[in-house]
Amino acid sequence: MDPIIMEAVHLMEAQQSDEAISMLEDYLPKADDEEKFTIAELFTQWGFLAEAADLLEELMQRFPAESEIKIMLADVYIEQDNDEEAINLLNEITEEDPDYVQTLIQLADLYQAQGLFEVAEQKLLTAKQQEPTEPVIDFALGELLFSNGDYREAITYYEKVLQVTKEMANISVNDRLAEAYAASGEYETALELYQDIDSEHPDTMFKYGFTALHAGRRDIAIKAWQSVIEQDMYYHTAYYQLAKAYEDEGMINEAFKTAKQGIQIDEFNKELYFFAGSIAHQLGKDEESEKWVREAIALDPDYKEALLFMVELLKQKDKHEDIVELITSVQDTEATDPLYEWELARAYNELESYQNALTHYQEAYNHLNQDSDFLKEYGYFLTEEGRIETALQIFEAYLAIQPMDADIEEYVERLKDTQDT
Repeated sequence: MDPIIMEAVHLMEAQQSDEAISMLEDYLPKADDEEKFTIAELFTQWGFLAEAADLLEELMQRFPAESEIKIMLADVYIEQDNDEEAINLLNEITEEDPDYVQTLIQLADLYQAQGLFEVAEQKLLTAKQQEPTEPVIDFALGELLFSNGDYREAITYYEKVLQVTKEMANISVNDRLAEAYAASGEYETALELYQDIDSEHPDTMFKYGFTALHAGRRDIAIKAWQSVIEQDMYYHTAYYQLAKAYEDEGMINEAFKTAKQGIQIDEFNKELYFFAGSIAHQLGKDEESEKWVREAIALDPDYKEALLFMVELLKQKDKHEDIVELITSVQDTEATDPLYEWELARAYNELESYQNALTHYQEAYNHLNQDSDFLKEYGYFLTEEGRIETALQIFEAYLAIQPMDADIEEYVERLKDTQDT
């Protein structure tokens, strides 16, 4: 390597980047073609992509058949998010070129990034025709098919790779194969594969837990997720899964403890707040339950499941004014749902604010006119309010959905009799 190029490298290592780049740019007019290629490589390594591209474009004009230059320039274009130019360059490399297969793999990657999965697959299949036993191609096909949800086909290629190596591109082939089996619903096979993987990596253990859960081995899932949290206390998603598994096993106190630990780590996780609230309710800690569920709603005012749970909590304590306040505040954030209107109608009815109740029943009816439970309740409310004619219409609509309800049919007949008298 030329002494000036070496000196520039030393300057860059000493974090004197401006001086290094300036020195190389001053040297370029004197550099031969091989040195220019070396400088382009350095520019690329150091992240000076525009300078590298200019130099490689100049070299390519002089050596248009040199695939090494095209491949490096394509890499620079990719780094610059200029995939189209990279694709155009790589497509110029012909079948006779020794770099042709590598080019096909790179093209497949680019087409996949653009969502052109069929084109990407075609490039890889062409590469496989050239080199039928190359595991890199099989792995690339497995990855493409896996990312596209074609898990059964992906398994075929991963199994071919596994005959040659257990790892490719720093990815465990066994891990991928287990994921593919799990994603295709073959949880028992996936579980066996995970048990053979000699890795305690949190990502692997997390997926192992999910697979075990689906295979009906909640005990293994719990141990796997415990391991994840022990290794990485900031692995947010493990807390909810572990807490839920504890709950399903009837280990309510452990579920509550895990949910609260998770909240300390991930204070914006609405699911954890809601879960903690629901578990607190099971433990008879209703004040704490209310606190956690309100936190979940504060994070997402339109968190419907949490809001309706909160409404039920407040109903149990006859806090109907609090229900009105809660739903109204949520609606102020433009969160809307016919069930909110129904619950408001019920709360106003309990508060004997009948006009408000009617308004919200009418609003809910616009969306719930096929909901038999709502229609039945609304019909009774209208009857209580003396709006018999409207009530009869609502009950008729109810009976169209529930024609076997003899009690309501009889009730409707009595209402009609009172109208006639």
